[in-house]
Amino acid sequence: MASVAIAACAASLVMTLAACGSDTEAPSATTSSSPVSDVFTPPAITDMATGDSGCPTAAPASEGAPEWTLPGVTGSVAVTGSTDTAAPQIDVNAPFSVTETQVRTLQAGDGPVVAQTATVFVCYMGVNGRDGTVFDSSYQSGTSVDFPLDGVIPGFQKAIAGQKVGSTVAVAMTSADGYADGQPSAGIQPGDTLIFAIKILDASR
Repeated sequence: MASVAIAACAASLVMTLAACGSDTEAPSATTSSSPVSDVFTPPAITDMATGDSGCPTAAPASEGAPEWTLPGVTGSVAVTGSTDTAAPQIDVNAPFSVTETQVRTLQAGDGPVVAQTATVFVCYMGVNGRDGTVFDSSYQSGTSVDFPLDGVIPGFQKAIAGQKVGSTVAVAMTSADGYADGQPSAGIQPGDTLIFAIKILDASR
């Protein structure tokens, strides 16, 4: 069971999401909370969110039941969303894989519904199901990121569009909804299943 606490870069993955369109997911080959933050070079996509939209950097509490436990075709994953003071936690029994992208609302928000083409402000953490490594996270820097949903990979769109602002969601996405061709600089190989824990801070049309 690879317990992956929070760690990684902030704007990087999101940028990759936009840059790679619909490539697949996946990071390295040994459980590690060491991020590959600057492996992603942002194309023209987003700016760091400002104001009160920070992400907590404290490690999550180890006790308590996960909010989502999902058995895969292989392995399993357990996800606990972030709180106001702590980052999320994603525990992977690797290798974890799914054949269909699945989304779970961990904590429902009470804000407006996020449109398919909205620009969203989020805190997020990404873990590779193949080996349980964190490959990107805005919780390490404590700075949220913003990006247009129509400029990122399909799995991110499926996780966020239709949710309410303020919600915390988790998604286990197939390679086709992530980085189908892989993302070598992040340790993501073709076929890798990716898991994200995402806090939706705000959205604008």
